[in-house]
Amino acid sequence: MNEKVILAYSGGLDTTALIPWLKENFGYEIICCCINCGQEEELTDDNLEERAMKSGASKLYIENVIDEFAEDFIMPCVEAGAVYEHSYLLGTSMARPLIAKRLVEIARKEGATAICHGATGKGNDQIRFELGIKALAPDIRIIAPWRMPEVWKMQSREDEIEYCKAHGIDLPFSMGKGYSRDRNLWHISHEGLELEDPMQAPNYDKLLVLGVTPQKAPDEVTDLTLTFEKGVPKTLNGKEMKVAEIIAELNKIGGANGIGIVDIVENRVVGMKSRGVYETPGGTILMAAHDQLEELVLDRETMETKKKLGSQFAQIVYEGKWFTPLREAIQAFVESTQNVVTGEVRLQLYKGNIIKAGTCSPYSLYNDSLASFTTGDLYDHTDATGFINLFGLPLKVRAMTMKGLEENGK
Repeated sequence: MNEKVILAYSGGLDTTALIPWLKENFGYEIICCCINCGQEEELTDDNLEERAMKSGASKLYIENVIDEFAEDFIMPCVEAGAVYEHSYLLGTSMARPLIAKRLVEIARKEGATAICHGATGKGNDQIRFELGIKALAPDIRIIAPWRMPEVWKMQSREDEIEYCKAHGIDLPFSMGKGYSRDRNLWHISHEGLELEDPMQAPNYDKLLVLGVTPQKAPDEVTDLTLTFEKGVPKTLNGKEMKVAEIIAELNKIGGANGIGIVDIVENRVVGMKSRGVYETPGGTILMAAHDQLEELVLDRETMETKKKLGSQFAQIVYEGKWFTPLREAIQAFVESTQNVVTGEVRLQLYKGNIIKAGTCSPYSLYNDSLASFTTGDLYDHTDATGFINLFGLPLKVRAMTMKGLEENGK
């Protein structure tokens, strides 16, 4: 009996070509796994199973993990305020550990000895997949064809198409070059073509999938109301929905209003810079709403600490270190802060902008009497004198010391 390999399968040309390649070079029985994190279009292909079987696979799993993705991977990042290099909301980064986890689970179920992925040797995904697999199943072999030049000879789409044809697989893949895209519930990323030149503006007319540019958004305001319970969104415009449903609906609303388009040159884990355009309309709105509520309910020191850890959390997720004690520890801190992140947030969307329109919470730390410019019952203006004297004492002592040194000619 041949050993089994689990192939992370999308149904596209790259992973289709891997099926006969794995059989030819390793003699494995191929079990394809398509993990649905909200890719949509590639999973609506009725021929997906037929394509996998025709290419030589023995079985195809199509696993719907959208709710798990939303609740166990997206929301910890939202609650942490995790943003990589000020702009990237980690859409691809969050999905990879979940995919790795499910691949390992299927490998255990099938008794497979290896897992194969089609990520290239230049990108971040190879790291994210493999760190996840190593953390969860250190005994399972990992096959990364793009890092095996002695047996992987294909270097282009044309090579892959010809390879498939030579193995009796005549599939309707185009020779044409397009954008490299990755889509899930949270976002869609775009790389390639004119984006490879940082001096060129993106061709948004051809590029965008989830929405429009701010210039093409409606001239009227769109009003939104979100409610949260312990950091988790519960209703959108008064309708109770699952987290995944709220994100999907916000994607539609945000996309139509030109929200969440980011053009970024980022630092990959492998050391190179890469340029991409990310569309994250629903995620941008959800994170803005969550931040708006936290402003009202968290004290200053907690917010400052959480901001620092949020940046570190983003780095951890970006580098594929989801299954680590440090991620778990930071997440535990973040979750403790979310006990008071309950309330209602109102927003207005207008041509790419998210405008605050009101926030309330039973845990609000905003106090009218304290915040008012008039004297209130809880605050005596004269108390500030002693506070300032003590708060500024180090500055005063240093100034006195420096002045004394100057007077003594030192």
